[in-house]
Amino acid sequence: MSTTPRFIAVLDVGKTNVKVVVHDLGTGEDVFVRTRPNAVVDAPPYPHFDVEGMWTFFLDTLKEASSSQRIDALSFTTHGATFALLAGDRLALPILDYEFHGPDALEGDYLVARPSFAESFTPRLPGGLNAGAQIFWQARTFPDAFAKVTAILPYPQYWAFRFTGILASERTSLGVHTDLWAPEKRGYSSFAKAEGWSRLFAPLCSAFDRLGTVTAEIAARTGLSSDTPVYCGIHDSNASLLPHLLGRQPPFTVLSTGTWVIVLAVGGDASALDARRDGLCNVDAFGNPVPSARFMGGREFDLLTGGRPQKPTQDDIRAVIDGGVMVRPTFVPGCGPFPDGKGEWSTDPASLPGGVRTAAVSLYLALVARAAMAVAGAAGPIIIEGPFGRDALFAEALQRLTKRQVAIASGTTGTSTGAAMLALGQGGRPNLPPDRPVGGVFNLSGLESYAERWAG
Repeated sequence: MSTTPRFIAVLDVGKTNVKVVVHDLGTGEDVFVRTRPNAVVDAPPYPHFDVEGMWTFFLDTLKEASSSQRIDALSFTTHGATFALLAGDRLALPILDYEFHGPDALEGDYLVARPSFAESFTPRLPGGLNAGAQIFWQARTFPDAFAKVTAILPYPQYWAFRFTGILASERTSLGVHTDLWAPEKRGYSSFAKAEGWSRLFAPLCSAFDRLGTVTAEIAARTGLSSDTPVYCGIHDSNASLLPHLLGRQPPFTVLSTGTWVIVLAVGGDASALDARRDGLCNVDAFGNPVPSARFMGGREFDLLTGGRPQKPTQDDIRAVIDGGVMVRPTFVPGCGPFPDGKGEWSTDPASLPGGVRTAAVSLYLALVARAAMAVAGAAGPIIIEGPFGRDALFAEALQRLTKRQVAIASGTTGTSTGAAMLALGQGGRPNLPPDRPVGGVFNLSGLESYAERWAG
């Protein structure tokens, strides 16, 4: 095996889909991609992720990939708000689905115990979106099981543990709206210390660290070489950010898109952060705070298009702007820059042609993205990562609304690309195809007045 990893197999756990991607660091291309839906098991003791189903998918897919493709190393990236509670080498409790609202039952006690926004830069989010709220609820609701917990692992490092047997924690997952981390102090929050959890977190490692190699059992099951190195792993939005941190000068803004749209304002102004409007700080792969904001854009796109989007024509777009067809926020209550909004259409969406309906949704999401960028104090050019990069209307509308340059990031899976780049090390320089510029496709005249009416 080459001493310099080139072909990195990334195990990418998104909230909606789970992927295995083999990324070629030499060309910047994904040379192998397999995807499956991410299932939630709605069964006692609470809704939880189907980790054994994912485990089988990972092993089977790695076997398929390694039969035809060189694999030099493994890396991991996952969605946030997810931690594994281990008792020895097994789960003490199932890995809780963060959309489950069980933790809200202890809301009063949690509000007293959690740290201030000034310390954690974490807004109080619904359900289990604050990982601290999950663990707080699990510890009090299942005391016998929690008493057996020997280690707490962030989700990427749980998967790294499954492949290596090595325990680790990492800052990007600890620092993403958890209440468990103090970004400016670069350490565990007073809350995590007071609860005694800081002693349970696995040893702190860098996302770039080579934890070890795959176990003999994994090598036999997948066909991977027994000396295949395994990297620590990273939170997915921070994975999307990493290529830009390695290759750009701030200020700039990255929109990491998927189920969630995360605004990452590198070099931005944190003074505008508003906890009530989903403003927060992420922590990047180097341990630095990054002013951020978020909304559930991918989920809203699916809801609002009825799962049947249709590529809009220019006539469809004119029908939306000239006819004042509008979507007003928000259809995922309690999060984003309009958390109290009661989502509504100006026109019955069932009466709209598919292209008109989709155009209205794309313009709506561009308006919400602009608002989220204001919350994050975003500055500089905008780079769109992930599925929203395929929505040309969203991208061009965002450029016109913000009057800032927008580009589409190269590659098909920004999270996987970033996770693969952990193998380059902290001083690595990514080899990426150029970004794709935006603009000149649509006639968006009147969009500014449309936006004013929308805001009013």
